Amino acid sequence: MNTVLVGAQWGDEGKGKVIDFLTEESDVVVRFQGGSNAGHTVVVGEKKYVLHLVPSGILHNGKHCVIGNGVVMDPFDLMRELEQVESWGFELKGRFHISERAQMVMQWHRAIDVAEEAARPVGAKIGTTGRGIGPAYAAKVGRYGMRVGDILKPGFLDLVRDQVAEANRKLVSLGAHTLDADEMVRLYAPMVPALMPYVTDTVQFLHESLENGKSILFEGAQATMLDIDFGTYPFVTSSNPTAGGACTGSGVSPRAIDRVIGVLKLYTTRVGEGPFPTELLDADGETLRSRGGEFGATTGRPRRCGWFDAVVARYAQRVNGVDFWAMTKLDVLDTFQTVKICTGYRRRDGFVYQTFPADLDALAQCEPVYEELPGWQCDTSHVTDYSELPENAKKYVNRILDLVGGKLGVLSVGPARETTLRIGV
Repeated sequence: MNTVLVGAQWGDEGKGKVIDFLTEESDVVVRFQGGSNAGHTVVVGEKKYVLHLVPSGILHNGKHCVIGNGVVMDPFDLMRELEQVESWGFELKGRFHISERAQMVMQWHRAIDVAEEAARPVGAKIGTTGRGIGPAYAAKVGRYGMRVGDILKPGFLDLVRDQVAEANRKLVSLGAHTLDADEMVRLYAPMVPALMPYVTDTVQFLHESLENGKSILFEGAQATMLDIDFGTYPFVTSSNPTAGGACTGSGVSPRAIDRVIGVLKLYTTRVGEGPFPTELLDADGETLRSRGGEFGATTGRPRRCGWFDAVVARYAQRVNGVDFWAMTKLDVLDTFQTVKICTGYRRRDGFVYQTFPADLDALAQCEPVYEELPGWQCDTSHVTDYSELPENAKKYVNRILDLVGGKLGVLSVGPARETTLRIGV
């Protein structure tokens, strides 16, 4: 069974935990897009692990983990993370692989990212993490990016020097400080021997795995509403975290995919700028933030919080072809007397959108249409079987399924591994 797992909102749905859960039945875990601007958190007992580039499957000894060609990888971030993984007691040798086709995020991409965001006028800022992801993808599409395979070439450091010179011209035009080419060469020289043992043709590796009957789990970063094509453009990431990106970001055919699992947080959050129809700027929003620990795993920024948006989830179901839902953080809603679900967006002239509009100006003229359900006001974090949930909690979950389609596969009632309930997946 080969599975694509995607976020179905604006990220931070709990994908890391669900991937960790599904890794038990997988042989290979593949990260297929994004960079270190996303954090996946896994809690095992009293220990919390946060990963940004290395697939969450690395926390299971014996599983192979792949950084696919669709990823933009900061080599320094990766090396720090690999050292951290080894300090946790997990073996890397022979089971961690980096695509030679993956693009690299270099120090000048970070500098350009920060400078470009600073140059944007108020109201037009993207809310980037400043980690160089956008400029690295721009370099890839512009056909002047640096691929991981370049470190295998004798002239790699000369290439670094040439790219610094080009980046400095851009930084000057943005009114930013330039970089020293000699310093960049000194920084990147030790990276070559550190990463070379992991660089390989991962397309070949994945196809050999398929031919040998291995099960592959494809791990997306960010989420559907941050997709460069299908998200709330321009307030999006620079890649395709939707299900289709699993194939273009790994070199595996769509015919090899058996199922798509979408991850839904049972309320909605967003980090950074951009539209958020169900955002709460009141005590309910603060309760969701505090109870849910809604602070970015990468940036530490407080997340914007709001009620569950079924319009977004239904849109994500269609775009990704979700077979099963993994729903998370039900326990965060335990204290609410009433819970709400957004079922549409009402425009000022009375028209109600049932799907997510591409035009953000049109969205700005809308207000959410809510359906209210009674809360359950009891602790669900101890529940180990779906049948033990309060009836109102089950009604809430079932109503969401009615509105968005798909089947319930996994339900999470807490951060730890043992609070993950397998339903139908």
